[in-house]
Amino acid sequence: MQKKAAIFPGQGSQLSGMGADLVDASARAKEVYEQANALVGFDLRALCFEGTPEQLEATDVQQPAILVTSIALLEALGERVDTRSMLSATAGLSLGEYTALYHAGCLKFEDVVRLVQRRGQLMQAAANAVDSGMVSLIGVDENQAKSICDEAAQGGVLSPANLNCPGQIVISGDQAACDRSVELASQKGFRAVALKVAGAFHSPLMQSAADGLAEVLTDVEINAPSIPVMSNVTGGYHENPQSIRKLLVDQVTQPVRWQDCVEKLIADGYQDFAEIGPNRVLKGLVRKIDKSAKTVSIGKIEDIKQQDLASIS
Repeated sequence: MQKKAAIFPGQGSQLSGMGADLVDASARAKEVYEQANALVGFDLRALCFEGTPEQLEATDVQQPAILVTSIALLEALGERVDTRSMLSATAGLSLGEYTALYHAGCLKFEDVVRLVQRRGQLMQAAANAVDSGMVSLIGVDENQAKSICDEAAQGGVLSPANLNCPGQIVISGDQAACDRSVELASQKGFRAVALKVAGAFHSPLMQSAADGLAEVLTDVEINAPSIPVMSNVTGGYHENPQSIRKLLVDQVTQPVRWQDCVEKLIADGYQDFAEIGPNRVLKGLVRKIDKSAKTVSIGKIEDIKQQDLASIS
């Protein structure tokens, strides 16, 4: 039987109205939103269901909103299939790694929600502290991206942040360096797109957020993974609670090796993926990494109802 993995999206996958269709159809999804509201101390459910795109763009709102919606979808699916048995490995893109750790039994619901809420607050504060940004480079490999960063930095900070798929690498750093990189990439024959983000995520400019997250993680219980779960930082499997704790801190300032994560899973026999979360960002990335891999996207209750569950079980 083909092995299947769950993958979870990160920041930027938010949608207005996400999760609104779940609560009337799934008791477990409804409970997820109710518990999350109590944990975060504001009406996160209302922001997911009714929030404007502008409200959902705030990092400290967007991160817990995507996490909770992804978990609500996972729990709604869990009313129909044994998700951990059927989706027997997992990975998540940046923020999505926390959902993957929840799926793998490493983090309890209460802890993962509080962690991600604090992570979002810390990253928003770090972004507010310096004029910075991110740029998507199209058509480059890792060495070419590094070369553009080195040339455009001019003494500032600029480095690869997301190695998403062949030919797509996001770089991150000082705003002036980002601006120079767009022009430089064009001169070299590549396409460059400045991204609408709060700041330079997955770069050294997030060090204050990493330091703050390290303090929070000190008191969080982390369990050994019950199924294989990927690390964004290494592109390999998480090993034990101690290394998970360290790598979650490192992830804030180091590049996300998403292509490596997917390639490792495929090499180990996971050819089928279930993307669980709002939007369909990861499905396109997986296809660009390996056209033979199959991905189903589960972002609404209808995706669960209409999905041939045999295809993910």
